[in-house]
Amino acid sequence: MPYKRPESVLVIIHTLQDDVLLLERADHPGWWQSVTGSLEADETPLSAARRETGEETGIDAAPDQFCDWHEHNIWDIYPCFRHRYPPDITQNTEHIFSLLIPQQVSITLAPNEHLRYRWVTLAHAAQDCFSPTNQAAIQRLAEHTYHD
Repeated sequence: MPYKRPESVLVIIHTLQDDVLLLERADHPGWWQSVTGSLEADETPLSAARRETGEETGIDAAPDQFCDWHEHNIWDIYPCFRHRYPPDITQNTEHIFSLLIPQQVSITLAPNEHLRYRWVTLAHAAQDCFSPTNQAAIQRLAEHTYHD
């Protein structure tokens, strides 16, 4: 298995009603998160955000629908995931995006990646995520949201 690139995206999908989509990881039941995924070779963060959103949810959003926060996090790769990266790699760079959709939609999960999904209120979404960077991004979502 080829190693993953230590660069990823985090995509917070949310609605006009301030509902946030969370996905439960298949490899760690009980760990809820937003859409995430590593960039493939020569892929831009925006392309990865669009691809991962489609793969993990079935939502086919146009590139201009994504809000690129032009921010990134650098975090230590969890020990349980370190085998996916080259041996000398211990940190990942995560680019943050959000995707505003009009209302909740049914999600088509990638069964090898996620067990379930749920829509939760913005007030509860951050506390339900296992990842501190995901929690922090959800808490800052209002700064990057433009309601009409």
